Amino acid sequence: MPRIGIVTERPGETRVASSPQTVGKLRGLGYDVVVEAGAGAQSSFPDDAYVAAGAEIVDRVTAFGADIVLKVAAPTSDEIALLRSGAVLIGLLSPALSPDLLAALAERGVTALAMDAVPRISRAQSMDVLSSMANIAGYRAVVEAANEFGRFFTGQVTAAGKVPPAKVLVAGAGVAGLAAIGAASSLGAIVRATDPRPEVADQVASIGGTYLEVVVPDEQKEVSSDGYAKATSAAYDAAAAKLYSDQAADVDIIITTALIPGRAAPRLITAADVAEMKPGSVIVDMAAGQGGNVEGSVAGERTVTDNGVIILGYTDLAGRLPQQASQLYGTNLVNLLALLTPGKDGQFVLDHDDVVQRAVTVTQDGAVTWPPPPVQVSAAPTAAPVAAAAEPTPKKTMSRGAKSGLIIAGIAVLFLVCAIAPAPLPQHFLVLTLSVVIGFYVIGKVAHALHTPLMSITNAISGIIIVGAMTQIIVPDPLVQVLAAIAVLLASINIFGGFAVTRRMLAMFQKGEQK
Repeated sequence: MPRIGIVTERPGETRVASSPQTVGKLRGLGYDVVVEAGAGAQSSFPDDAYVAAGAEIVDRVTAFGADIVLKVAAPTSDEIALLRSGAVLIGLLSPALSPDLLAALAERGVTALAMDAVPRISRAQSMDVLSSMANIAGYRAVVEAANEFGRFFTGQVTAAGKVPPAKVLVAGAGVAGLAAIGAASSLGAIVRATDPRPEVADQVASIGGTYLEVVVPDEQKEVSSDGYAKATSAAYDAAAAKLYSDQAADVDIIITTALIPGRAAPRLITAADVAEMKPGSVIVDMAAGQGGNVEGSVAGERTVTDNGVIILGYTDLAGRLPQQASQLYGTNLVNLLALLTPGKDGQFVLDHDDVVQRAVTVTQDGAVTWPPPPVQVSAAPTAAPVAAAAEPTPKKTMSRGAKSGLIIAGIAVLFLVCAIAPAPLPQHFLVLTLSVVIGFYVIGKVAHALHTPLMSITNAISGIIIVGAMTQIIVPDPLVQVLAAIAVLLASINIFGGFAVTRRMLAMFQKGEQK
Protein backbone atom coordinates (compact mmCIF):
# COMPACT_ATOMS: atom_id res chain seq x y z
CA MET A 1 0.00 0.00 0.00
CA PRO A 2 1.18 3.57 -0.65
CA ARG A 3 2.53 5.29 2.43
CA ILE A 4 1.76 8.71 3.85
CA GLY A 5 4.46 10.19 6.07
CA ILE A 6 3.76 12.67 8.88
CA VAL A 7 6.98 14.45 9.83
CA THR A 8 8.23 16.64 12.66
CA GLU A 9 8.16 20.34 11.79
CA ARG A 10 11.06 22.79 12.07
CA PRO A 11 11.78 24.40 15.46
CA GLY A 12 9.20 27.07 16.31
CA GLU A 13 6.36 25.41 14.38
CA THR A 14 3.98 23.92 16.94
CA ARG A 15 1.50 22.44 14.48
CA VAL A 16 1.61 18.98 12.93
CA ALA A 17 0.13 17.94 9.59
CA SER A 18 -2.19 15.27 10.99
CA SER A 19 -3.88 14.53 14.28
CA PRO A 20 -4.65 10.97 15.45
CA GLN A 21 -8.25 11.56 14.39
CA THR A 22 -7.32 12.47 10.83
CA VAL A 23 -4.84 9.57 10.64
CA GLY A 24 -7.84 7.24 10.86
CA LYS A 25 -9.47 9.06 7.95
CA LEU A 26 -6.30 8.81 5.86
CA ARG A 27 -6.23 5.06 6.44
CA GLY A 28 -9.86 4.98 5.36
CA LEU A 29 -8.68 6.27 1.95
CA GLY A 30 -6.52 3.19 1.55
CA TYR A 31 -3.15 4.51 2.72
CA ASP A 32 -0.69 3.24 5.30
CA VAL A 33 0.39 6.06 7.62
CA VAL A 34 3.80 6.43 9.26
CA VAL A 35 4.51 9.16 11.81
CA GLU A 36 7.94 10.42 12.80
CA ALA A 37 8.53 9.87 16.50
CA GLY A 38 7.52 12.95 18.49
CA ALA A 39 5.91 14.70 15.49
CA GLY A 40 2.76 15.60 17.43
CA ALA A 41 4.37 16.46 20.77
CA GLN A 42 4.09 20.24 20.31
CA SER A 43 0.36 19.83 19.57
CA SER A 44 -0.24 17.55 22.58
CA PHE A 45 -0.66 14.45 20.38
CA PRO A 46 1.49 11.65 21.91
CA ASP A 47 2.89 8.84 19.80
CA ASP A 48 0.62 6.35 21.56
CA ALA A 49 -2.44 8.18 20.21
CA TYR A 50 -1.15 7.79 16.66
CA VAL A 51 -0.49 4.09 17.22
CA ALA A 52 -4.03 3.66 18.55
CA ALA A 53 -5.31 5.29 15.34
CA GLY A 54 -3.45 2.75 13.22
CA ALA A 55 -0.24 4.61 12.37
CA GLU A 56 3.29 3.31 12.67
CA ILE A 57 5.93 5.32 14.55
CA VAL A 58 9.16 5.57 12.51
CA ASP A 59 12.40 7.55 12.37
CA ARG A 60 12.89 10.80 10.43
CA VAL A 61 14.44 9.26 7.30
CA THR A 62 11.64 6.70 6.95
CA ALA A 63 8.93 9.33 7.39
CA PHE A 64 10.45 11.61 4.73
CA GLY A 65 10.90 8.61 2.44
CA ALA A 66 7.16 7.94 2.20
CA ASP A 67 5.25 8.12 -1.09
CA ILE A 68 3.29 11.15 0.13
CA VAL A 69 4.75 13.49 2.74
CA LEU A 70 2.45 15.83 4.64
CA LYS A 71 3.92 18.96 6.19
CA VAL A 72 2.78 22.26 7.61
CA ALA A 73 5.73 24.59 6.94
CA ALA A 74 7.71 24.63 3.71
CA PRO A 75 10.64 22.18 3.73
CA THR A 76 14.21 23.27 4.29
CA SER A 77 17.00 22.28 1.90
CA ASP A 78 17.99 19.45 4.24
CA GLU A 79 14.42 18.15 4.29
CA ILE A 80 14.17 18.33 0.49
CA ALA A 81 17.25 16.11 0.32
CA LEU A 82 15.38 13.48 2.37
CA LEU A 83 12.50 13.33 -0.12
CA ARG A 84 12.77 10.66 -2.78
CA SER A 85 12.36 11.39 -6.48
CA GLY A 86 8.75 10.86 -7.55
CA ALA A 87 7.36 11.52 -4.08
CA VAL A 88 4.45 13.88 -3.41
CA LEU A 89 4.87 16.73 -0.93
CA ILE A 90 1.85 18.62 0.41
CA GLY A 91 2.21 21.67 2.65
CA LEU A 92 2.15 25.45 2.96
CA LEU A 93 4.67 26.41 0.28
CA SER A 94 3.89 30.10 -0.47
CA PRO A 95 4.56 29.48 -4.18
CA ALA A 96 4.20 33.12 -5.23
CA LEU A 97 6.94 34.18 -2.80
CA SER A 98 9.23 31.14 -3.01
CA PRO A 99 10.54 30.61 -6.56
CA ASP A 100 13.81 29.12 -5.26
CA LEU A 101 11.90 26.53 -3.24
CA LEU A 102 9.84 25.50 -6.26
CA ALA A 103 12.98 25.21 -8.38
CA ALA A 104 14.62 22.97 -5.75
CA LEU A 105 11.55 20.72 -5.51
CA ALA A 106 11.30 20.43 -9.29
CA GLU A 107 15.01 19.55 -9.54
CA ARG A 108 14.50 16.83 -6.93
CA GLY A 109 11.65 15.37 -9.03
CA VAL A 110 9.02 15.99 -6.34
CA THR A 111 5.37 16.64 -7.14
CA ALA A 112 4.52 19.50 -4.78
CA LEU A 113 1.02 20.59 -3.85
CA ALA A 114 0.61 23.94 -2.08
CA MET A 115 -2.26 24.01 0.39
CA ASP A 116 -2.11 27.80 0.42
CA ALA A 117 -2.94 27.83 -3.30
CA VAL A 118 -6.40 26.25 -2.98
CA PRO A 119 -8.79 28.43 -5.02
CA ARG A 120 -11.64 30.07 -3.17
CA ILE A 121 -14.51 28.36 -4.92
CA SER A 122 -17.49 26.71 -3.27
CA ARG A 123 -16.47 23.08 -3.66
CA ALA A 124 -12.94 23.77 -2.39
CA GLN A 125 -14.00 25.38 0.89
CA SER A 126 -13.35 22.17 2.85
CA MET A 127 -9.70 22.28 1.70
CA ASP A 128 -9.12 26.01 2.24
CA VAL A 129 -6.26 26.03 4.73
CA LEU A 130 -5.84 29.80 4.56
CA SER A 131 -9.38 30.27 5.81
CA SER A 132 -8.98 27.65 8.54
CA MET A 133 -5.77 29.17 9.84
CA ALA A 134 -6.95 32.77 9.38
CA ASN A 135 -10.03 32.02 11.46
CA ILE A 136 -7.85 30.80 14.32
CA ALA A 137 -5.35 33.65 13.90
CA GLY A 138 -8.06 36.31 13.96
CA TYR A 139 -9.45 34.95 17.20
CA ARG A 140 -5.99 34.64 18.72
CA ALA A 141 -5.13 38.21 17.71
CA VAL A 142 -7.92 39.47 19.95
CA VAL A 143 -6.74 37.22 22.79
CA GLU A 144 -3.20 38.60 22.48
CA ALA A 145 -4.51 42.17 22.38
CA ALA A 146 -6.67 41.57 25.45
CA ASN A 147 -3.66 40.15 27.28
CA GLU A 148 -1.66 43.32 26.60
CA PHE A 149 -4.49 45.81 27.06
CA GLY A 150 -4.76 47.29 30.55
CA ARG A 151 -8.54 47.54 30.79
CA PHE A 152 -11.76 45.62 30.26
CA PHE A 153 -13.00 45.12 26.73
CA THR A 154 -16.59 45.48 27.86
CA GLY A 155 -17.97 48.50 29.66
CA GLN A 156 -18.41 48.20 33.42
CA VAL A 157 -20.50 50.12 35.94
CA THR A 158 -19.10 49.52 39.41
CA ALA A 159 -19.32 51.10 42.84
CA ALA A 160 -15.90 52.60 42.16
CA GLY A 161 -17.00 54.26 38.95
CA LYS A 162 -17.84 53.65 35.29
CA VAL A 163 -15.43 51.98 32.89
CA PRO A 164 -16.05 52.69 29.17
CA PRO A 165 -15.83 49.80 26.67
CA ALA A 166 -12.69 49.41 24.59
CA LYS A 167 -12.77 50.62 21.00
CA VAL A 168 -11.34 48.23 18.44
CA LEU A 169 -10.56 48.91 14.78
CA VAL A 170 -10.10 45.91 12.46
CA ALA A 171 -8.47 46.73 9.14
CA GLY A 172 -9.55 44.13 6.62
CA ALA A 173 -12.72 42.06 6.89
CA GLY A 174 -11.62 38.80 5.35
CA VAL A 175 -11.75 35.51 7.26
CA ALA A 176 -9.20 36.66 9.85
CA GLY A 177 -10.80 40.08 10.17
CA LEU A 178 -14.29 38.68 10.65
CA ALA A 179 -12.99 36.26 13.28
CA ALA A 180 -11.35 39.18 15.11
CA ILE A 181 -14.51 41.28 14.86
CA GLY A 182 -16.63 38.46 16.27
CA ALA A 183 -14.22 37.76 19.14
CA ALA A 184 -13.83 41.43 20.11
CA SER A 185 -17.56 42.04 19.85
CA SER A 186 -18.32 39.01 22.05
CA LEU A 187 -16.00 40.49 24.68
CA GLY A 188 -18.11 43.64 24.74
CA ALA A 189 -15.89 46.03 22.78
CA ILE A 190 -17.07 48.65 20.33
CA VAL A 191 -15.79 47.23 17.06
CA ARG A 192 -15.27 49.09 13.78
CA ALA A 193 -13.98 47.60 10.54
CA THR A 194 -12.77 48.76 7.16
CA ASP A 195 -12.38 46.88 3.89
CA PRO A 196 -12.20 47.94 0.25
CA ARG A 197 -14.82 45.33 -0.68
CA PRO A 198 -18.30 46.80 -0.11
CA GLU A 199 -19.93 43.36 -0.06
CA VAL A 200 -18.53 42.66 3.42
CA ALA A 201 -20.53 45.45 5.09
CA ASP A 202 -23.45 43.16 5.93
CA GLN A 203 -21.11 40.47 7.25
CA VAL A 204 -19.43 42.96 9.57
CA ALA A 205 -22.80 44.19 10.87
CA SER A 206 -24.08 40.63 11.38
CA ILE A 207 -21.38 39.86 13.98
CA GLY A 208 -21.63 43.08 15.93
CA GLY A 209 -19.24 45.40 14.10
CA THR A 210 -19.70 48.76 12.40
CA TYR A 211 -18.49 49.03 8.82
CA LEU A 212 -16.56 52.21 8.07
CA GLU A 213 -16.82 52.98 4.39
CA VAL A 214 -13.94 54.70 2.65
CA VAL A 215 -15.70 57.22 0.45
CA VAL A 216 -13.97 57.90 -2.86
CA PRO A 217 -15.98 60.18 -5.16
CA ASP A 218 -16.48 59.05 -8.74
CA GLU A 219 -14.76 55.69 -8.23
CA GLN A 220 -16.35 52.33 -8.82
CA LYS A 221 -16.45 50.11 -5.73
CA GLU A 222 -14.22 47.04 -5.82
CA VAL A 223 -15.98 43.70 -6.14
CA SER A 224 -13.76 40.70 -5.50
CA SER A 225 -13.72 38.11 -8.29
CA ASP A 226 -11.66 35.43 -6.53
CA GLY A 227 -12.41 35.86 -2.83
CA TYR A 228 -9.27 37.91 -2.14
CA ALA A 229 -8.71 41.63 -1.74
CA LYS A 230 -7.07 43.47 -4.63
CA ALA A 231 -4.62 46.35 -4.77
CA THR A 232 -6.52 49.62 -4.33
CA SER A 233 -6.27 52.86 -6.28
CA ALA A 234 -4.27 55.90 -5.23
CA ALA A 235 -7.50 57.81 -4.56
CA TYR A 236 -8.76 55.05 -2.30
CA ASP A 237 -5.44 54.83 -0.46
CA ALA A 238 -5.48 58.56 0.24
CA ALA A 239 -9.04 58.46 1.58
CA ALA A 240 -8.28 55.35 3.64
CA ALA A 241 -5.16 56.98 5.12
CA LYS A 242 -7.30 59.86 6.36
CA LEU A 243 -9.78 57.43 7.92
CA TYR A 244 -7.01 55.43 9.64
CA SER A 245 -5.45 58.61 11.02
CA ASP A 246 -8.79 59.73 12.49
CA GLN A 247 -9.51 56.30 13.96
CA ALA A 248 -6.02 55.82 15.42
CA ALA A 249 -6.48 58.86 17.63
CA ASP A 250 -9.80 57.48 18.93
CA VAL A 251 -9.52 53.70 19.28
CA ASP A 252 -7.68 51.62 21.89
CA ILE A 253 -6.82 48.57 19.79
CA ILE A 254 -6.04 48.14 16.10
CA ILE A 255 -5.88 44.75 14.39
CA THR A 256 -4.63 44.74 10.80
CA THR A 257 -5.19 41.77 8.49
CA ALA A 258 -4.66 43.19 4.99
CA LEU A 259 -2.80 40.84 2.64
CA ILE A 260 -2.65 40.70 -1.15
CA PRO A 261 -1.61 37.25 -2.49
CA GLY A 262 1.81 37.31 -4.10
CA ARG A 263 2.67 40.82 -2.94
CA ALA A 264 4.07 42.56 0.11
CA ALA A 265 1.48 43.64 2.65
CA PRO A 266 0.11 47.16 2.07
CA ARG A 267 1.10 49.84 4.58
CA LEU A 268 -2.05 51.04 6.38
CA ILE A 269 -0.93 52.56 9.69
CA THR A 270 1.95 55.03 9.60
CA ALA A 271 4.32 56.02 12.37
CA ALA A 272 2.42 59.32 12.65
CA ASP A 273 -0.81 57.36 13.23
CA VAL A 274 0.86 55.28 15.95
CA ALA A 275 2.17 58.45 17.59
CA GLU A 276 -1.40 59.74 17.86
CA MET A 277 -2.62 56.69 19.78
CA LYS A 278 -3.09 56.77 23.53
CA PRO A 279 -0.44 55.24 25.82
CA GLY A 280 -1.31 51.63 26.58
CA SER A 281 -3.01 51.12 23.21
CA VAL A 282 -2.31 47.85 21.37
CA ILE A 283 -1.74 47.09 17.70
CA VAL A 284 -1.71 43.53 16.35
CA ASP A 285 -0.16 43.43 12.87
CA MET A 286 -1.25 40.09 11.44
CA ALA A 287 0.60 40.85 8.18
CA ALA A 288 3.97 41.39 9.88
CA GLY A 289 5.40 38.28 8.23
CA GLN A 290 4.89 39.78 4.76
CA GLY A 291 6.21 43.26 5.38
CA GLY A 292 3.54 44.47 7.79
CA ASN A 293 0.53 46.79 7.61
CA VAL A 294 1.94 48.91 10.45
CA GLU A 295 5.05 51.03 10.29
CA GLY A 296 7.37 49.95 13.11
CA SER A 297 6.08 46.38 13.48
CA VAL A 298 8.73 43.64 13.54
CA ALA A 299 7.90 40.11 12.41
CA GLY A 300 7.69 37.80 15.40
CA GLU A 301 8.41 40.54 17.93
CA ARG A 302 6.64 42.64 20.55
CA THR A 303 7.56 46.31 20.22
CA VAL A 304 6.78 49.26 22.50
CA THR A 305 6.90 52.75 20.98
CA ASP A 306 8.11 55.91 22.68
CA ASN A 307 4.53 56.93 23.44
CA GLY A 308 3.70 53.58 25.08
CA VAL A 309 1.87 51.85 22.22
CA ILE A 310 2.41 48.08 22.09
CA ILE A 311 2.85 46.63 18.57
CA LEU A 312 2.59 42.85 18.23
CA GLY A 313 4.07 41.40 15.05
CA TYR A 314 3.53 37.75 15.92
CA THR A 315 3.60 35.46 12.88
CA ASP A 316 2.56 32.28 14.70
CA LEU A 317 -0.92 33.27 15.87
CA ALA A 318 -2.56 30.10 14.52
CA GLY A 319 0.29 28.03 16.01
CA ARG A 320 -0.51 29.45 19.43
CA LEU A 321 -3.57 27.19 19.40
CA PRO A 322 -1.63 24.17 18.07
CA GLN A 323 -4.07 21.38 18.86
CA GLN A 324 -7.03 23.12 17.24
CA ALA A 325 -4.92 24.34 14.31
CA SER A 326 -3.48 20.89 13.67
CA GLN A 327 -6.90 19.30 13.73
CA LEU A 328 -8.31 21.77 11.20
CA TYR A 329 -5.21 21.60 8.99
CA GLY A 330 -5.29 17.83 9.05
CA THR A 331 -8.96 17.86 8.06
CA ASN A 332 -8.18 20.14 5.11
CA LEU A 333 -5.49 17.66 4.00
CA VAL A 334 -7.89 14.72 4.31
CA ASN A 335 -10.43 16.51 2.14
CA LEU A 336 -7.80 17.22 -0.52
CA LEU A 337 -6.53 13.63 -0.47
CA ALA A 338 -10.11 12.36 -0.74
CA LEU A 339 -10.36 14.36 -3.98
CA LEU A 340 -7.01 12.92 -5.16
CA THR A 341 -7.99 9.35 -4.22
CA PRO A 342 -11.38 8.92 -5.94
CA GLY A 343 -11.42 5.15 -5.50
CA LYS A 344 -10.48 5.25 -1.79
CA ASP A 345 -7.99 2.53 -2.67
CA GLY A 346 -4.73 4.33 -1.92
CA GLN A 347 -4.21 5.20 -5.61
CA PHE A 348 -3.11 8.84 -5.88
CA VAL A 349 -4.56 10.41 -9.07
CA LEU A 350 -3.70 13.96 -10.11
CA ASP A 351 -6.11 15.37 -12.71
CA HIS A 352 -5.11 18.72 -14.19
CA ASP A 353 -8.53 19.11 -15.79
CA ASP A 354 -9.86 19.72 -12.28
CA VAL A 355 -9.36 23.41 -11.41
CA VAL A 356 -8.68 22.65 -7.74
CA GLN A 357 -6.02 20.03 -8.43
CA ARG A 358 -4.40 22.18 -11.11
CA ALA A 359 -4.35 25.23 -8.85
CA VAL A 360 -2.51 23.49 -6.00
CA THR A 361 0.05 21.69 -8.18
CA VAL A 362 3.19 23.85 -8.20
CA THR A 363 5.79 21.31 -9.41
CA GLN A 364 5.45 18.04 -11.33
CA ASP A 365 7.67 15.83 -13.49
CA GLY A 366 10.71 18.01 -12.88
CA ALA A 367 9.00 21.24 -13.95
CA VAL A 368 7.56 24.22 -12.11
CA THR A 369 3.84 24.46 -12.89
CA TRP A 370 3.16 27.65 -10.95
CA PRO A 371 1.24 29.87 -11.56
CA PRO A 372 -1.90 28.03 -12.66
CA PRO A 373 -4.50 29.48 -15.05
CA PRO A 374 -6.69 32.05 -13.27
CA VAL A 375 -9.86 30.79 -11.65
CA GLN A 376 -12.88 33.09 -11.81
CA VAL A 377 -15.12 32.44 -8.80
CA SER A 378 -17.55 35.34 -9.05
CA ALA A 379 -18.43 37.96 -11.56
CA ALA A 380 -18.87 41.63 -10.91
CA PRO A 381 -22.20 42.91 -12.18
CA THR A 382 -21.85 44.61 -15.52
CA ALA A 383 -24.08 47.38 -16.74
CA ALA A 384 -25.98 46.69 -19.93
CA PRO A 385 -24.95 48.87 -22.88
CA VAL A 386 -27.14 51.92 -23.00
CA ALA A 387 -27.37 51.90 -26.77
CA ALA A 388 -28.47 48.27 -26.91
CA ALA A 389 -31.04 48.62 -24.16
CA ALA A 390 -34.56 48.29 -25.48
CA GLU A 391 -37.06 50.98 -24.69
CA PRO A 392 -39.34 49.74 -21.91
CA THR A 393 -42.94 49.23 -22.84
CA PRO A 394 -44.97 51.98 -21.18
CA LYS A 395 -47.48 50.71 -18.66
CA LYS A 396 -51.10 51.53 -19.23
CA THR A 397 -52.16 53.60 -16.29
CA MET A 398 -55.59 54.94 -15.45
CA SER A 399 -55.95 58.68 -15.78
CA ARG A 400 -56.57 60.80 -12.73
CA GLY A 401 -60.05 61.71 -14.03
CA ALA A 402 -61.02 58.07 -14.45
CA LYS A 403 -59.82 57.25 -10.91
CA SER A 404 -61.84 60.16 -9.50
CA GLY A 405 -64.90 59.01 -11.42
CA LEU A 406 -64.66 55.48 -10.02
CA ILE A 407 -64.28 56.79 -6.47
CA ILE A 408 -67.33 59.03 -6.85
CA ALA A 409 -69.33 56.15 -8.37
CA GLY A 410 -68.36 53.88 -5.48
CA ILE A 411 -69.42 56.45 -2.90
CA ALA A 412 -72.75 56.89 -4.72
CA VAL A 413 -73.38 53.14 -4.73
CA LEU A 414 -72.56 52.96 -1.01
CA PHE A 415 -75.02 55.73 -0.14
CA LEU A 416 -77.65 54.18 -2.42
CA VAL A 417 -77.38 50.80 -0.72
CA CYS A 418 -77.52 52.40 2.72
CA ALA A 419 -80.61 54.38 1.71
CA ILE A 420 -82.60 51.52 0.17
CA ALA A 421 -81.57 48.39 2.09
CA PRO A 422 -83.55 47.47 5.23
CA ALA A 423 -81.98 47.61 8.67
CA PRO A 424 -79.54 46.33 9.90
CA LEU A 425 -77.99 45.65 6.43
CA PRO A 426 -76.79 49.26 5.89
CA GLN A 427 -74.78 49.23 9.14
CA HIS A 428 -73.19 45.87 8.31
CA PHE A 429 -72.43 46.91 4.75
CA LEU A 430 -70.83 50.15 5.95
CA VAL A 431 -68.61 48.26 8.41
CA LEU A 432 -67.63 45.79 5.68
CA THR A 433 -66.72 48.58 3.25
CA LEU A 434 -64.64 50.47 5.77
CA SER A 435 -62.89 47.24 6.79
CA VAL A 436 -61.94 46.51 3.18
CA VAL A 437 -60.53 50.01 2.72
CA ILE A 438 -58.58 49.97 5.99
CA GLY A 439 -57.32 46.41 5.40
CA PHE A 440 -56.11 47.31 1.91
CA TYR A 441 -54.05 50.25 3.12
CA VAL A 442 -52.72 48.46 6.24
CA ILE A 443 -51.76 45.09 4.70
CA GLY A 444 -50.70 46.65 1.40
CA LYS A 445 -47.96 48.60 3.19
CA VAL A 446 -46.52 45.55 4.99
CA ALA A 447 -43.25 44.19 3.56
CA HIS A 448 -43.43 40.73 2.01
CA ALA A 449 -41.01 39.39 4.63
CA LEU A 450 -43.56 40.21 7.34
CA HIS A 451 -46.60 38.63 5.69
CA THR A 452 -46.17 35.32 7.52
CA PRO A 453 -45.88 36.90 11.00
CA LEU A 454 -48.95 38.92 10.05
CA MET A 455 -50.87 35.63 10.09
CA SER A 456 -50.93 35.81 13.87
CA ILE A 457 -53.12 38.90 13.55
CA THR A 458 -55.34 37.33 10.91
CA ASN A 459 -55.72 34.30 13.19
CA ALA A 460 -57.18 36.55 15.85
CA ILE A 461 -59.61 38.05 13.32
CA SER A 462 -60.54 34.54 12.14
CA GLY A 463 -61.24 33.58 15.73
CA ILE A 464 -63.76 36.42 15.97
CA ILE A 465 -65.37 35.22 12.73
CA ILE A 466 -65.72 31.68 14.11
CA VAL A 467 -67.34 32.93 17.31
CA GLY A 468 -69.77 35.09 15.34
CA ALA A 469 -70.58 32.31 12.88
CA MET A 470 -71.22 29.80 15.67
CA THR A 471 -73.82 32.12 17.18
CA GLN A 472 -75.63 32.19 13.83
CA ILE A 473 -75.76 28.41 13.35
CA ILE A 474 -78.68 28.17 15.80
CA VAL A 475 -80.75 30.66 13.79
CA PRO A 476 -83.78 28.78 12.38
CA ASP A 477 -82.99 29.75 8.80
CA PRO A 478 -81.35 27.11 6.56
CA LEU A 479 -79.54 29.72 4.44
CA VAL A 480 -78.05 31.43 7.51
CA GLN A 481 -77.00 28.06 8.96
CA VAL A 482 -75.26 27.04 5.72
CA LEU A 483 -73.41 30.38 5.45
CA ALA A 484 -72.41 30.19 9.12
CA ALA A 485 -71.06 26.65 8.69
CA ILE A 486 -69.03 27.74 5.64
CA ALA A 487 -67.66 30.69 7.64
CA VAL A 488 -66.58 28.38 10.49
CA LEU A 489 -64.88 26.00 8.02
CA LEU A 490 -62.95 28.68 6.12
CA ALA A 491 -61.88 30.57 9.24
CA SER A 492 -60.68 27.30 10.84
CA ILE A 493 -58.59 26.49 7.77
CA ASN A 494 -57.05 29.96 7.97
CA ILE A 495 -56.23 29.57 11.67
CA PHE A 496 -54.68 26.08 11.54
CA GLY A 497 -52.90 26.79 8.26
CA GLY A 498 -51.46 30.01 9.67
CA PHE A 499 -50.14 28.27 12.75
CA ALA A 500 -48.59 25.48 10.63
CA VAL A 501 -46.79 27.91 8.33
CA THR A 502 -45.62 30.07 11.25
CA ARG A 503 -44.26 27.00 13.06
CA ARG A 504 -42.27 25.97 9.99
CA MET A 505 -40.91 29.49 9.63
CA LEU A 506 -39.81 29.65 13.28
CA ALA A 507 -38.13 26.24 12.95
CA MET A 508 -35.80 27.74 10.36
CA PHE A 509 -34.30 29.97 13.05
CA GLN A 510 -33.90 27.30 15.72
CA LYS A 511 -30.68 25.36 16.26
CA GLY A 512 -30.84 21.60 16.15
CA GLU A 513 -29.68 19.36 18.97
CA GLN A 514 -25.96 19.55 19.59
CA LYS A 515 -24.30 16.19 19.21
